[in-house]
Amino acid sequence: MDLKKYKNSLFYLGVTGGFSALIYWIIKRGKELEKIESLVVSNGEHSSWNDFIVSMKHNFQDPLAILLAQIVMIILVARLFGWVFKKIGQPTVIGEIIAGIVLGPSLVGMYFPEFSAALFPAESLGNLKFLSQIGLILFMFVIGMELDIKVLKNKASEAVVISHASIVIPFALGIGLSYFVYNKFAPQGVEFLSFSLFMGIAMSITAFPVLARIVQEREIHKTKLGAIVITCAAADDITAWCLLAVVIAIVKAGDFVGSLYVISLAAVYVIVMIFIVKPFLKRIGDLYSSKDNIGKPVMAIFFLFLILSSYATEVIGIHALFGAFMMGSIMPDAAKFRMIFIDKVEDVAVILLLPLFFVFTGLKTEVGLINDPYLWKVTGAIILVAVVGKFLGSALAAKFVGQNWKDSLTIGALMNTRGLMELIVLNIGLELKVLTPEVFTMMVIMALVTTFMTGPALDLIDFLFKSKNVSEEEELILHNKYRILISFGNNEKGKSLLRLANSLTKKQKSSSSITAMHLSLSDELHSFNMEDKERNSFEPIFEESEQLNLEINTLFKVTNDIETEIADVANQGDYDLLLVGLGKSIFEGTLLGKVVGFTSRIINPDRLLDKFTGKEGLFENSPFDERTRQIVSKTRMPLGILIDKEFQDIDQVFIPIFRSEDSFLIDYAQKLIKNNNSKITILDVNGHVQNNFVLQSAVHSLEQKHTNNLEVLIDRTVSLAFLAKQDLMLISLESWKTLLDSDHDWLIGVPSVLIIKP
Repeated sequence: MDLKKYKNSLFYLGVTGGFSALIYWIIKRGKELEKIESLVVSNGEHSSWNDFIVSMKHNFQDPLAILLAQIVMIILVARLFGWVFKKIGQPTVIGEIIAGIVLGPSLVGMYFPEFSAALFPAESLGNLKFLSQIGLILFMFVIGMELDIKVLKNKASEAVVISHASIVIPFALGIGLSYFVYNKFAPQGVEFLSFSLFMGIAMSITAFPVLARIVQEREIHKTKLGAIVITCAAADDITAWCLLAVVIAIVKAGDFVGSLYVISLAAVYVIVMIFIVKPFLKRIGDLYSSKDNIGKPVMAIFFLFLILSSYATEVIGIHALFGAFMMGSIMPDAAKFRMIFIDKVEDVAVILLLPLFFVFTGLKTEVGLINDPYLWKVTGAIILVAVVGKFLGSALAAKFVGQNWKDSLTIGALMNTRGLMELIVLNIGLELKVLTPEVFTMMVIMALVTTFMTGPALDLIDFLFKSKNVSEEEELILHNKYRILISFGNNEKGKSLLRLANSLTKKQKSSSSITAMHLSLSDELHSFNMEDKERNSFEPIFEESEQLNLEINTLFKVTNDIETEIADVANQGDYDLLLVGLGKSIFEGTLLGKVVGFTSRIINPDRLLDKFTGKEGLFENSPFDERTRQIVSKTRMPLGILIDKEFQDIDQVFIPIFRSEDSFLIDYAQKLIKNNNSKITILDVNGHVQNNFVLQSAVHSLEQKHTNNLEVLIDRTVSLAFLAKQDLMLISLESWKTLLDSDHDWLIGVPSVLIIKP
């Protein structure tokens, strides 16, 4: 009986022990086969430590190790610069492009040549190039999917007029500029036709992705102006990429006649994609468009077609990126289907692989080449021609088709955005040896300047054409109301916050106002799914408001910084209370999580800035997740943070008073009694209610008005049974920190908690 009990252990020991002994015996006998002289260490020249050092050096110089080190450095620097430029109101892509230039010969290579040579040795650039090209293929696939071709069919012809004018005018000016710079700056052996066409296409490109993000973030996507500019950009993108394919064909063939063979093959390719591949993909899309996920076999089919499409255009001679763009544009129309693919592809392409392209571009951008006043004058001329052609060309075309001056100039400023798309074109030109390194650098500077100026130009236009939207009478009515702003991310938290706001205003509807706000990151929204996203976000909130018989206002905003946007809307909107739900920290619960969490506090730029400015202690633990902590630090008005534990009713409310400054909580207790007839239990933890005149007076006044609704407990231990009967605990922010530090046993049993920062 006992033997059976231990038979697994005995078998394990017998097998592992026996075979380990066998392995040892074989290795020992094998040693005897070695030649004696190979075992002799001559004169102490050989040592294990030296072998280890040599091995480590070899490991560091391994191509894969170098590539991985490059990726780590690139992502860190790109994210840092992206964050900096986001903070100053610029698109993140500008910071990432600058990061690439900084890591290249223009800065790091100039001042830290040894480090640059070790991190980016010449022989490693081939790997970086091909990996970045894969990132571009995936990115162009996403850009193709983001374009809503139906918009082009449905919109008025004025958008197409503006779009084509915004291409042909800068294209012509670019060719005109090339006439003056050809002799001095064109590479040896490159014909004028090739050089001028590339200058023309480089001047006429618009960065659709950056433009779409700016339109969303500035909340003009729902206006007629927003619809026109998105349509213009979409038409511009399609036209420009088709033109680029023709230009590449001409450059590779050497003349227009020779390029006709390539263009003919490209036309056959486009026909096959539209009339054969697209219907096939549509059938698959119709089968899977209603599903929440798509199986790996189906994903494999689409990725196979993506690679085949890119391969076909590369072999034809019009670049693999055109094939990726084409594949994206013929994807099934279903928004849900496209979003699944975008979600799967975009993060890898944009976060991991695309920064490699920026740095690869930066390694080829040598600002030091522009080392002469004449070269800077030429750079200035290129920027001037680019702005005149795109900005003024688009604006004048918009004015001609009937837009007012403000909208016309706004369209011009947005269409002048070049960003990443310009870099792609310039890299193709450099790769084909149509552009010299000097011209490439000048054009990269032009791309940066024209993209950088978009935000300030829009701000200036808004300032010059400022109009009053709200009358003084409306402002007075809003000012006299008790206004609550709810900011929610997930629907369940949104409903809980709405119930809470209703409890504070239920019997004062005429003198109160509730606004529910949902923010979405601009990177997660696309022109074809924006309306669906807004509708789906607010649908459960509207259902809850109907059940509560509550009228609400809604606010849907697109931003690249949710925490800052929440604080800005609350601070600038004259609200009396901001209600948010508590998020969950990803760093809690594990040792590794705590280490990563602490590290993130140090390297997170926002937190690092707070430490330098004294807003946060270096080793101070925040009682909130990162998102909530940011909102707390940035809001300058009353803030309520709800820890939701299936919050429904608000009949029984518990208010512990830890500090004399907690007197403001009595105002909220009064609102809950007046609007909801709640029963309030105040716990005087440290005798402040008895000894502090302000608190004592506030509680006494409330007690006189609502004797049956108020109970004050003095220096009493709170039982779990008592807490189980409560619907909500109301507590100040500082008292909540005190409570967490004291680690009270009854923290385990607390109900839903509303933490108030006055």
